[in-house]
Amino acid sequence: MNTLKNIYLRNRYILWYGTLMALLLLLLKWLQWKFLITDQAEEVYTGFIALFFTVLGIWLAFRLRSPEVRTVIVEKEIPVPLTADAGINETELQKLNLSSREYEVLQCMSRGLSNAEIAAELFLSVSTIKTHASNLFVKMDVKSRTQAIEKSKRLRITP
Repeated sequence: MNTLKNIYLRNRYILWYGTLMALLLLLLKWLQWKFLITDQAEEVYTGFIALFFTVLGIWLAFRLRSPEVRTVIVEKEIPVPLTADAGINETELQKLNLSSREYEVLQCMSRGLSNAEIAAELFLSVSTIKTHASNLFVKMDVKSRTQAIEKSKRLRITP
């Protein structure tokens, strides 16, 4: 029963199209039988039938090719931004064993400053900032600034 329903649902437009075409041909034969269209040229009626089914076929093609709308639910974890008064997680900060300068460099990185801007703000050379950043990456077990910032925000050691 269920398979017949599925077959019908998949082919319902084709079935209706065929049924409509058969009914139209029966109507024309009936009219011809009643001598209503015997005086006219057969090509004119054939043209009307062809035009009708061409328009019907175009309409049916647009109906069948309409895009299927699907709802996709994506679950994504969105971290809640910390407020300034949320505080720093001191235990995680102590576990990482960061020096005060490395922590200052991490805070500047989390504000989006470049190495040159951090060096200017902390009155250090760019190579010293790179050294602190390298030590910071090793202690935090990350490979990039982005990973370091993400991990520091996740551990709540930077605002």
